[in-house]
Amino acid sequence: MAEVPAPVDETPVLEPGHTYASVTDQISSIVLTRKTSRGWVLGFALSFTLMMALLYATAYLLARGIGIWGTNIPVGWAFPIVNFVWWIGIGHAGTLISAVLLLLHQEWRTSINRFAEAMTLFAVSCAGLFPLLHMGRPWVFYWMLPYPNTMDLWPNFRSPLVWDVFAVMTYFTVSLLFWYMGLIPDLATLRDRTHNRFGQIVYGIMALGWRGSAKHWQRYEVAYLLMAALATPLVVSVHSIVGMDFAAAIVPGWHTTFSSPFFVAGAIFSGFAMVMTLMIPLRSIYSLQDFVTLRHLENMAKVILATGCMMFYGYAAEIFFEYYSGNEFERYLAINRLLGPYGWSYWGLIACNVLAPQLFWSRKLRRSIPVLFVVSLLVNVGMWLERFIIVVVSLHRDFLPSAWRMYYPTVWDYTHFIGSIGLFFTLLFLFVRLLPVISIFELRTLVHESSEET
Repeated sequence: MAEVPAPVDETPVLEPGHTYASVTDQISSIVLTRKTSRGWVLGFALSFTLMMALLYATAYLLARGIGIWGTNIPVGWAFPIVNFVWWIGIGHAGTLISAVLLLLHQEWRTSINRFAEAMTLFAVSCAGLFPLLHMGRPWVFYWMLPYPNTMDLWPNFRSPLVWDVFAVMTYFTVSLLFWYMGLIPDLATLRDRTHNRFGQIVYGIMALGWRGSAKHWQRYEVAYLLMAALATPLVVSVHSIVGMDFAAAIVPGWHTTFSSPFFVAGAIFSGFAMVMTLMIPLRSIYSLQDFVTLRHLENMAKVILATGCMMFYGYAAEIFFEYYSGNEFERYLAINRLLGPYGWSYWGLIACNVLAPQLFWSRKLRRSIPVLFVVSLLVNVGMWLERFIIVVVSLHRDFLPSAWRMYYPTVWDYTHFIGSIGLFFTLLFLFVRLLPVISIFELRTLVHESSEET
């Protein structure tokens, strides 16, 4: 009896009917010829206002000290570290989409990789602020760098704070180089198409003399693949080190062996959710439905569903091992998370990270734009709640009941968090207005390959 072939998804990666000229015109026009809309101005003004609130709160923090936050004993890590881990997780999707999917020859990454890479840089920039501010004395940040000195002040390499410095700086540097390298051919396109003299100079300098010769393309493709191979281990290493920050401590709920894979899965989960949250309105506002098709959104939904199931397995395994270990402190932590004063955050986490992604088992719902947007938004909320539970709920009731204390965030905690969102969107608005949000040359490659097939 002959086997029935599996159904094949015939949805195209790129909508048919496009040529080199149409791809170049539609994407470059967002930067070069399209007028600045009122919506962009309002959105940028709101984001910039929130960023100014962040700067004001930071100045007040440096003048008064971190006592303005709700941080206390035993909750020495609170909102700053929660926000740091959340932002780092959001930045993971860019490297995965750009580097890993490139090496795996996944064509559907082409329309979203540029945006995801930019989102990575902006998210890591927001993340890096919080450990610095949490130090209390950020002006001596250089003490954590292995600089030669005569005072024997080399950093303590057993400190998780030093691990974060190396991991985050490496991740940001490689991501920046990878993003900029991918921009070079498109910057040359903008240089050649703009009629503004200032734009010609700026884009020309940034294009580094790109002329599109065969030698340029040969060297470019080799360098791009090498950068992708270099960036791929960062997908695992960066958030693994963030997970080891917690695993190195003896605090109940932190001292576990599966923190690293659990954190990596959560980072990919939240990163793809943020890409979808931002890309859905962007494709509608700038009429990019031909380039960011339903297939792209459906594939991202499948990744969210897969990593969501991994997160559910992690939550279940966590509770199982807390009871199986026979450690009374671990067992109490499990009860405290479910039924304690912060129990609302745990059940909110389950609703957002476990139940909501299950809707993506349905192909109809995976292809519904409102459902995709709402679920991705819920995942972002759920992942922030997860970081809150890991940091705050694990600390506020540790070994000694006499040291138990509730944590209540102050207005300055909220200001720094909301202000970091304003910084993220300010950078995002500038990126959309000044640089091509979708890779022009990679889409033209797809057009060429599809024309050869037909």
